[in-house]
Amino acid sequence: MSLNRMVALFNEWLWQEQYWLPPGIRWQDIEMKDKDGRFPLPRDLLITLPLAFAFIALRYVFERIIAIPFSKYLGVKDRIRIRAPSVPKLDAFYEHVSRQPSQNQVVSLGRQCGLSQRKIQTWFRHRRNQDRPSNTKKFCEASWRFVFYLVSFTAGLGSLIDTPWFWDHKECWRGYPKQPVADAHYWYYILELSFYLSLLLSVSVDVKRKDFKEQVVHHIATIFLIGFSYSANYVRVGTLVMLVHDSSDFLLESAKMFHYAVWTTTCDSLFVIFAVVFLVTRLVVFPCRIVHTTMVVSREFFQPFFGYYFFNVLLLVLQALHIFWAYLILRMVYKFVFTGKVERDERSDEESEVDEHEEEEPEGKEGERNCEQRKETINSKLTSLANNCVLNNLTNQRNLNSRLRKAR
Repeated sequence: MSLNRMVALFNEWLWQEQYWLPPGIRWQDIEMKDKDGRFPLPRDLLITLPLAFAFIALRYVFERIIAIPFSKYLGVKDRIRIRAPSVPKLDAFYEHVSRQPSQNQVVSLGRQCGLSQRKIQTWFRHRRNQDRPSNTKKFCEASWRFVFYLVSFTAGLGSLIDTPWFWDHKECWRGYPKQPVADAHYWYYILELSFYLSLLLSVSVDVKRKDFKEQVVHHIATIFLIGFSYSANYVRVGTLVMLVHDSSDFLLESAKMFHYAVWTTTCDSLFVIFAVVFLVTRLVVFPCRIVHTTMVVSREFFQPFFGYYFFNVLLLVLQALHIFWAYLILRMVYKFVFTGKVERDERSDEESEVDEHEEEEPEGKEGERNCEQRKETINSKLTSLANNCVLNNLTNQRNLNSRLRKAR
């Protein structure tokens, strides 16, 4: 079988009407003339891949020309970390086996390298911290996302606020699937999909957090959701989904920026605002308005088909992620209420915070000097205590002698 024949069979299978259109509707039924407006076609999405690479290039320029100088202006400081000396056997183990060796592995590596267990553990701790992203890198990533989400939310809100389906969700389905797409909503879709493609392509070099896997699942689900909803002409409800997500994302990124700059009051205020907006939009508006209209209201206008089920499954995947992140946010809110500040991002870097706190442990000559200083401090305190005891004894003795004289 020739390649062309295989491609033809695949296209014939993929674009079956039962997958994409409600029962009783054929492709020729939704054909539109140019004067009627733009009808979304899957081939329109091909432009998103080159645009994703353009976003990556634009991000590179933005971080170096705008984000880095801005981070210095806000006072972002990078932690000075001790670099682990080059030890070939330890480097090979770190790169190919594990970044956190077990106790037995530490003993084995110590024998191979002729180093004590303490030095092996210290080397791995310094090596892990050496690979941790700097505050400047994290600030640049947050500022890039902040700019995009803010522009996207502002432009999306401006293009949707005058549309009938923004206020009445039944309008999302009236006339479906023969609904023309405005140019503003077309570019809203294309740029959002291109941005999430760029995030997925650069996920290996971005800051890895504890929810790294959830982030990857979120990006993939979002890409499938945007791509499928455009191809199936779920554009009206799709624009609402993107707007709801963008409404809180730029607040989170701005809070991160001020967190890295140690503007504690500003960071905490933005975090509280973000938490309120996130919980309302993701746990109330999204399930009660958007998911409800896709699962319930839409059935007033057409019978369920494959696209209906697939689209709603993707929405439910996003909702599950919303619940997971809401749990993390509520934990942070709990800490904020009882400690008075947001201690750290629950989605913080993948490595343990303990590594940074323990990084400056005394080693070698510095350790010996610190030990000597501690000994001197203890000795001085003991001397002071002894002197006080001697002075007290002398004072008590004088008082006793004076009382004896008076008695005589």
